[in-house]
Amino acid sequence: MNIPALAIHGGSGTAPSSIRDKKIKKMYQNALEEALYAGFTLLKQDYTALESVAKAVSVLENCELYNAGKGSVFTADGQHEMDAAIMDGKTFEAGAIAGIQGIKNPVMLAKDILHHTPFVFLSGSKAMEFAQLQGFEIHPPSYFHSQYRYDQWQAVKGSEEVKLDHSKGDYKFGTVGAVAVDINGNLAAATSTGGMTNKKWGRVGDSPLIGAGTYANNTTCAVSCTGYGEYFIKGVAAYDVSCRMEYSGVTLKQASNDVIHKRLKELGGEGGLISIDSQGNISMPFNTEGMYRGMMNDEDFFTGIL
Repeated sequence: MNIPALAIHGGSGTAPSSIRDKKIKKMYQNALEEALYAGFTLLKQDYTALESVAKAVSVLENCELYNAGKGSVFTADGQHEMDAAIMDGKTFEAGAIAGIQGIKNPVMLAKDILHHTPFVFLSGSKAMEFAQLQGFEIHPPSYFHSQYRYDQWQAVKGSEEVKLDHSKGDYKFGTVGAVAVDINGNLAAATSTGGMTNKKWGRVGDSPLIGAGTYANNTTCAVSCTGYGEYFIKGVAAYDVSCRMEYSGVTLKQASNDVIHKRLKELGGEGGLISIDSQGNISMPFNTEGMYRGMMNDEDFFTGIL
C-alpha cells in the first residue's frame, strides 16, 4: 500500500511540433509538476481526495497550454464552451457542467454542484445562473483568448471540420484530469475540457459524463479519460474500467489496458486514461503517440509527455 497518491493528465495524442522546443516542453512539464505538488500537498495535509483532484485540475485550468479553463479552444461561433466533472468514490456523489462560459475554473463549479445541489449535471445558461448565485466571477472572453488557440480556429473556421486541440496534423486531446486516493483510502476523479476547436451545436464530449470520461468508486478505482470523446461515450470507458475490476476480478492495470488498447480500439477511438485504486496503484495507458501525464506519492514522482 502506498497512499496517499495522485495522478494527473493533460491530454493524449500526437505531441504538437512546438513541444520539440525544449523551452516549450519545459513549460508543459512545469505545469504538470505544479499541479501534482498542489494536489499532493493537500493529501499530505489530510485533505480529501476530492479536494486534491479539484486543486490539481484547477492548476491546469489556469495554464493556457492546456485545453481547459484559460486555454480552452474556440467553438465555431468563436466562443469558449467548457465542460467539467468531479466524483467522490466514497459517497458516489458527483457534479458536472457542460457548455459554460466565463468561468475561470469549471472544476470548482462542478464541485459546488456536488456539494450544494441535489443534482449531478447542469448545463448552459442555467448553469451560469447557478454559478452567479455561488459567487463565481464571470470573466470576459479576453481572459480565455490566446493567439495560439485563435490561429487553430482560423485554420478551420467556416468549414465542417473540427480539431481536437491541435490543428494541421498536430493532434493532442488536451483535456485535463486528476485521480487520487487519500490517507483514508477514499478515491476521487475530476476532468475538465474546452472540447473541440470549431465544435458546433452545443457538442458535449465524455469529460462531464459520469461513467464515460469521469468515474470513482472506492471498491474499485477512480478514472479520468482523455481522447476522442465520442468513442469514450460509446464505450462508457471510465465505468468499464471499474466494471472489469468488480465483475471480472482483474487488476487495475489489466482493466485499464484492456479498455484503452482493446475496447477503445475496437470502437475506432484514440486516447488514454489515468486510474488509481484504494491501495495507491496507478495505471496510465494510452494508445496514441503520447500523453501528458504525471503521478506522485511518498516514494515516487513522475511526469512524461511522450
